[in-house]
Amino acid sequence: MSRRRIAVLTSGGDSPGMNATVRAVVRACLAAGVEIVGFQKGYTGLIDRLYETLTTRSVSNVLQRGGTFLQSARCKQMMEEAGQRLAADNLKGLGVEGLVVIGGDGSLRGAHALQRQGIRVIGIPASIDNDIPFTDMSLGADTALNNIIHAVDCLKDTASSHDRTFVVETMGRNCGYLAVMSAIASGAEYALIPEAPYDIDDICKNLRRRYQEGRSNSIIMVAEGAGKAQQIADQIKDKIGFETRVMILGHYQRGGSPTSFDRTLAARFGVAAVEALLAGDGGKMVGLSYSSIQLTDIEEVLAKGRRGIDPVIVKLAATLGV
Repeated sequence: MSRRRIAVLTSGGDSPGMNATVRAVVRACLAAGVEIVGFQKGYTGLIDRLYETLTTRSVSNVLQRGGTFLQSARCKQMMEEAGQRLAADNLKGLGVEGLVVIGGDGSLRGAHALQRQGIRVIGIPASIDNDIPFTDMSLGADTALNNIIHAVDCLKDTASSHDRTFVVETMGRNCGYLAVMSAIASGAEYALIPEAPYDIDDICKNLRRRYQEGRSNSIIMVAEGAGKAQQIADQIKDKIGFETRVMILGHYQRGGSPTSFDRTLAARFGVAAVEALLAGDGGKMVGLSYSSIQLTDIEEVLAKGRRGIDPVIVKLAATLGV
């Protein structure tokens, strides 16, 4: 009898903790006596049959590394049925009984397509924006948040030295999680997010009052989906004449060693995904709900759309004067 075989890939934008998740998947498979195959460059690897058999040695010394050693890539072919069929046929030809997909919304759409082609798939939510529904936290969001806070803490030192307002742009096209949480944790004055309107005139009025009271600096966090940092900085400068500076954090947020939270979340997600596949499950996404791991149909996850920020967090920020 041939040995059971499971595959894993990382797709879409990289998130801190992806390597730790692959490590957990590998170790869970080997502990169960199951062979584990890693596909390189996301769904492109499925199409082009770029894969390797993974061992404990393959995932040695990756736990603390950001990014993904399996690499990731966009794959236009997976958006078409012909490409989806080819990917599924390649998996079937290798005797793969189940696939673990680690990624965001687009990656889950690919997973759902493969499920329809007869491949049992379990998705693991990885997005620093924390915008995937049916999970309290997505893989990488905590590390990205800590990266932002470190940067803002450094900015505060120079901002206070020169009486400056800094406008800091974070990732978050549809969800203001990073902007709000970093504002709360770093003591920023404002968090501008896609989920809530803002009035630049009111912001300028309050900034002027702060400076009249002797406050020496201000930090404004802006989620990329709420506006362009440079435009907001220019408006502030034009309206009240204060010297403004812009910092766009960009892909810096995705890098670095994952936090202990993301490492343990990766372990829980990875093991849960393997256990679900070995139990015969498929078409599901693992998620974190009130400290417990839950499985949700990927179809339901996709139908829900992008997850916005929790209104409780928005209220907390308002109470704290953000």
